Amino acid sequence: MGWTRGPVLGRGSSATVSAATSTSGEVFAVKSMELSQAQSLRKEQYFLSTLSSPYVVSYKGCDVTKEDNKMMYNLLMQYMPFGSIVDGIDGRNGGGLKSSEILRYTREIVRGLEYLHSRGVVHCDIKGRNVLIDESGAKIGDFGCAKWVDEEAPICGTPMFMAPEVARGEEQGFPADVWALGCTMIEMATGGSPWSNVSDVASVLYRIAFSGEIPEIPDEFSDQAKDFVRKCLNRDPRERWTAKQLLKHPYLQQFDDNSKQMICEKIYTDSPTSILDQDVWNSMEEPSSSSSVGSDFTPSTCSSNSLRQRIKQLADKSEIPKWSCEKEETEWITIRINEDGDGKANRGAVTGAVGNEMEVGCTMSGGEYDELFISCVDTPKISCRKIAVKASIGLAFNASNANLLRHSGLPSDFNMMIVN
Repeated sequence: MGWTRGPVLGRGSSATVSAATSTSGEVFAVKSMELSQAQSLRKEQYFLSTLSSPYVVSYKGCDVTKEDNKMMYNLLMQYMPFGSIVDGIDGRNGGGLKSSEILRYTREIVRGLEYLHSRGVVHCDIKGRNVLIDESGAKIGDFGCAKWVDEEAPICGTPMFMAPEVARGEEQGFPADVWALGCTMIEMATGGSPWSNVSDVASVLYRIAFSGEIPEIPDEFSDQAKDFVRKCLNRDPRERWTAKQLLKHPYLQQFDDNSKQMICEKIYTDSPTSILDQDVWNSMEEPSSSSSVGSDFTPSTCSSNSLRQRIKQLADKSEIPKWSCEKEETEWITIRINEDGDGKANRGAVTGAVGNEMEVGCTMSGGEYDELFISCVDTPKISCRKIAVKASIGLAFNASNANLLRHSGLPSDFNMMIVN
């Protein structure tokens, strides 16, 4: 499949996520790493390629390209225009999500977990940053820490969302995902960490593993919501409810499928709308990679001393990612062009973006139009990609190819008027 790389959505210590379009006009996201370092991305591709659920980010394919004299491994995924739950929280200028949003997203996450667990997959890193939003709702993404339930694998995940048995290095199974769901509900409600008054990773890991406490449940939760969270945050994994049980909890039963409304906020900022890691030392959300955990951390060696050693390993090997959203990255780069039988190439790209003007040009093979040039000119509300745009344009273009315009530097609520 030929595709064109678009604006960078986010950049971590080793991976970059960009918007992209195929030659047919389909928009998707591309997560890229250098081929020689792409073991974790290959693992993510392996899991995503086996999954198909409306509550899991869709897999689109993978390939290898040569860019700037580097061989790049690319994972192609469904594009989620509203970013992650955390992006939505960050755009609210303090505070958490509405109770109706928390209810809806929680139900969709639970459905996603029920599907994953029925397939024998443990996600191992459920949190707001890894739950992405589009017009249909919430979907689970970022399978870089995923494992099969019966697979022996090093502990992986984000310390602030780890279950007690995970923090102690005992096991990481389906119940660990349910614990992380409870933490994510608190994150959605408060807009902050599920563990309050914790200053560092060492403190939170020790507190989770040995204190006997659970995260504080917000007072504003309804009685049903509080009971639901307690079912998720039972410190005994054998007593913790399963995703299947949670779907029948009264808290989720009050959600009416027939009265769904679009409740995600269309907020656009320079913060990444992707499925990349974040800085553990600022937000304590960084997943602990398998190489960071340490092979000597086992149940038999689990003590306060070995825990300190493990935390030191996490700290010593931490690499803080740097995010950027540079001006020059808003232009599209042609990765590959498929030639049709008549020799004309399909392509779509931003051809210019100056001030309040943005031009999008494309060439189509066959059909009624061979060449098409679109220009959005002198529209006062169009300023830059981090501002929500309200504008309409008319174009002679087949409605099925309308996605060509999306994500060419404009937010996804850019209104188009299709003229047949």
